[in-house]
Amino acid sequence: MIPDASHYAILTAMLAPAFFLTATAALLASANTRLARVVDRLRALIVAWQQDAPDRAERDAPDRVQRDEQIARHRQRAHLVLRACRFLYASVACFVGTSLALATDAFLQFRLGPLPTMLAVVGVLSLLAASVAMWREVSLAVRSFDEELDQELACRR
Repeated sequence: MIPDASHYAILTAMLAPAFFLTATAALLASANTRLARVVDRLRALIVAWQQDAPDRAERDAPDRVQRDEQIARHRQRAHLVLRACRFLYASVACFVGTSLALATDAFLQFRLGPLPTMLAVVGVLSLLAASVAMWREVSLAVRSFDEELDQELACRR
């Protein structure tokens, strides 16, 4: 049986991953919002493309190429955000697993060895990988916006 004083130490150790969970949850909410916005933008582009398709003449071919490029960029953005979400969900699972492993390890008289630490490290690495994917997506979003703005400005000149 575990002495009463060590219960507090175990509970304290189990709370540490909760801080990582909070940060991960905030990033996950942001990533899901970004994914929804990218999907909405893709749908709008596809609807505009379908509406223009019957009226399209050969002179409009460059516009079709530009729209196809926009769709491809937004599709790439959606895949980057999806990758980030997968990493973030993996982080959540690892941080919850870390808390459970800490409690289990204490009840098993510390026989799990490095398992709780390894789960925490994998969670942090997944969080890092998600951050890199989101960084790439944000960079692509800004580049895409710049190109769309340049196209719009060129049409108005």
